[in-house]
Formats: sequence, structure tokens, C-alpha cells
Amino acid sequence: MPFTDDLATIGDPIWDAIVDHPMVEQLGAGTLDEEPFKYWVRQDYVYLVEYARVFAYGGANAPDLDRMGTFAELLDSTINTEMDLHRAYAADFGISEAELEATTPSPTTQGYTDFLVRTAATDTFGELVAALLPCMWGFNVTGKRLAEQGMPDHEGYAEWVEMYASDEFTELTEWCKDLMDDVAADATATEKERYRERFRTSARYEYLFWDAAWNQQGWPI
Repeated sequence: MPFTDDLATIGDPIWDAIVDHPMVEQLGAGTLDEEPFKYWVRQDYVYLVEYARVFAYGGANAPDLDRMGTFAELLDSTINTEMDLHRAYAADFGISEAELEATTPSPTTQGYTDFLVRTAATDTFGELVAALLPCMWGFNVTGKRLAEQGMPDHEGYAEWVEMYASDEFTELTEWCKDLMDDVAADATATEKERYRERFRTSARYEYLFWDAAWNQQGWPI
């Protein structure tokens, strides 16, 4: 059985909870107030900066040239393409580049990105992949499920759904799942348990990232 089938038993209930979250439900219906979504866009920009660091560590720690090259491509794509797309998308909601750059990470964003970067910097390549996977997998599942319900009338929300339900993003998700299966194929039982722990933590943060946006979470002191 592929290791990602095992991980699905952890991830599926969390993906269900994400799709059922009122922010995601209203996003899919096109009825979501823009303020929590603008919060999400700003926090996601902060997240992307640290996400790029994880790709950099992935390239440095990759066990072979093919994987090193793929992580280098993902790093380049994130910094030089996806960040520009995110700035343009934010501008459609009236968020300037200066506002994006000045965003203070929420407690959830800080905790999630610290976890990812620490895992990438101090743990094994397999643990890095396990921690990275829920972001792709969770967004892909969410995008596809919302697309199945029909596109929202809100143009910006429809663009979000199309992006994460797209063949291109699905291909990226399947690549990361295949990489996880390849890495886990030669792993010990102890290593696999560590992969599950990293995956579970990231998946939980994926849910919390939505919840933080819904509540527009800030630092209480």
C-alpha cells in the first residue's frame, strides 16, 4: 500500500473539516465577506516567503540531482512567479505590495512557518517532504470539492477555486505525494511514524490557517 494511503487516514478528516469550515463554505458559495479573505491573502503572502525557504532546504538536502533540480525549480517558481501572481491577486482586492510586505504574522502563521522551517533545517529529507505535503494536498482537495459544487459568482473567489482545482496544481500535488511514497518505501517503522507526526502537524495547521483568517486572529498582547 502506498504510504500516502496511510497518510490519507490522517488527512481526510482534516480536509473534511476544512471544507466544512464556514470561511471555506462561504468562499465556495461566493458569499464570504472580503475582510477575512483579505486577511487570508496577507497572511498567505507571509507564508509563501517561508514556504520558499523550505524549498531551498529541500534542494540542499535532496538525496539526488533530480530531486535537487525539482526543488530548485519550485524555489525559483515561488520567488519569481508565484509571489508576483500573489501581489497581482492581492491588488485586485485593494491590497498594495507595501501592505503585504508590512504584514505581521499571526500567531498561527508564525507557529506554522516556524514549524516548517525548523523541520526543513533540522530534520530528515523525508520529514521535510511529510511536512510540506499537507499544504498542496489540502488546497487541492479543497479546490476540487468547491469546483464540484459550481463556481462562485465572485470573480476573485472563483479564481482561487480554479487555481487550486487546476490540472497544474493537481500535478504538483501528485508529484509531492509520489515523492513521499518514494521516500517512505525504504523508511523504517520509526521513520514512518515521524513522517506521520510531521504530516499531522502541518495538516492541523492548514485548518488553523483558515480559522485564523475567519476570526482575523491577532496577538492579544
